[in-house]
Amino acid sequence: MSIQAASADRRQILTGWFRIVFGLLIFAFGVHLTIYANIGLAPWDCLGMGIAKHTPLNYGLSMTMIAVTVLFIDILMKERIGFGTVIDALLTGNFVQMFNSLNPFPENHTMWIGIAVMLGGFVFMALGMWVYMLAEQCCGPRDALLVALGKRMPKIPIGIVEILLWAVVLLFGWLLGGSVGIGTLISTFGAGLVMQLIYWLIHFEPRKLKHKSLIETARTLAGKNP
Repeated sequence: MSIQAASADRRQILTGWFRIVFGLLIFAFGVHLTIYANIGLAPWDCLGMGIAKHTPLNYGLSMTMIAVTVLFIDILMKERIGFGTVIDALLTGNFVQMFNSLNPFPENHTMWIGIAVMLGGFVFMALGMWVYMLAEQCCGPRDALLVALGKRMPKIPIGIVEILLWAVVLLFGWLLGGSVGIGTLISTFGAGLVMQLIYWLIHFEPRKLKHKSLIETARTLAGKNP
């Protein structure tokens, strides 16, 4: 590999890190909107809020703890991990907490406004994931966990595996006192539909991306790739 090519690859990786952080900011704002909607939380957010109720941790730190735990499970299950996975684990929950803390509006108590706000949150989440995934440095810890579980249950459709995973997460979140409501149902089935619509409109196909693992990226930064 020439010096110029190695330098270009390093710039691409570093630019990708900024893209990941910016995408996570957009995604986190979308998650914040689904929480502000106040009509019930998505399964993972329900678990985070439940943990926050029983520990000194706020929502952001609870979600970071969950993400780091899931990240270690991904590693134990030998799933593909990239810098994007690590950055996601460390930053997303804290970004959401930042937006929750900065929100100047009073708590919402109207269901229809809550539904509209939640749907708007799904749009920001989809756009944030689009920006984040374009860096091609692997998916977040929870997505990696879903893939790992899917590989170990090959006869079960991945959508069913996802629902089973969400059901377990939601059960623990509910037992810990996390908010469950119509928004939980909308999040479970609506977020994916909105994401598919957005990606259709912007002509984005995530399955065509070629993600680089943490080791591959580190080798590129060190100039050791052929």
